[in-house]
Amino acid sequence: MPGGRLTLHERECIAAGLADGLGYTEIGRQLERPASTVSREVTRNGGPSRYRADRAHRATTARARRSRATAQPPVPATVPDEAVRDFAAHFTDLFVYDGMPRMQARVLTCLHLTDSGSLTAAELARHLDVSPASISTAVNALETRDLLRRERDSRRRDHYYIDGDTWYRTTLNLARAAEERVKAARHGAELLGATTPAGARMHEIGRYLDYLGQQMVLVVERWHRPGPTPPDPIDPHRRPGGRPKVT
Repeated sequence: MPGGRLTLHERECIAAGLADGLGYTEIGRQLERPASTVSREVTRNGGPSRYRADRAHRATTARARRSRATAQPPVPATVPDEAVRDFAAHFTDLFVYDGMPRMQARVLTCLHLTDSGSLTAAELARHLDVSPASISTAVNALETRDLLRRERDSRRRDHYYIDGDTWYRTTLNLARAAEERVKAARHGAELLGATTPAGARMHEIGRYLDYLGQQMVLVVERWHRPGPTPPDPIDPHRRPGGRPKVT
């Protein structure tokens, strides 16, 4: 039903549309769904080349179960102690260093440091001491990048959430962006000619980005796969590359 959760049949239609080379707009039109719904569904489940309807449906069902099991009421905004305040500033600076606007970074940090992982716009504005308009602009941008999700309660208040899949989806989005850069680099190499220094440079960039994107997808899928938690990479008894140190 339009507006509700995607059904398995709809996901099968999405997979068939992708296989036929249809765009998100056309697939959404056939399903009577917004193109943004189709885009988010595909992005958070492996991207156009890796989307599988049954796997996406199982993953969504599992996320819904985890969300219900861990749902908690929003924690009221409180003034943090000095140590937490310093950590919040540092964590925000890390997002900003990666190119994120500071207000978006502050909102994301605020949600990460809230036990429930959820706050309303009013709570965010009060906690960060900024205007509701600033919060609205920031959360809209973060939602577009799939870094948070929005749900409306029975009182028509929007709640903004992060969950265990936030960083998983973010990495897949980065891998998808790498695919677009690969296409651009390859086009540049063809345009300039592979025998020219500039063309060779673009060719090498394309090879690197292609490898990087593939490895990112493999890593997040291995991390997200059900089973034992992968080993902590920060292990003093392991060498770089994952092989145990011989003692």
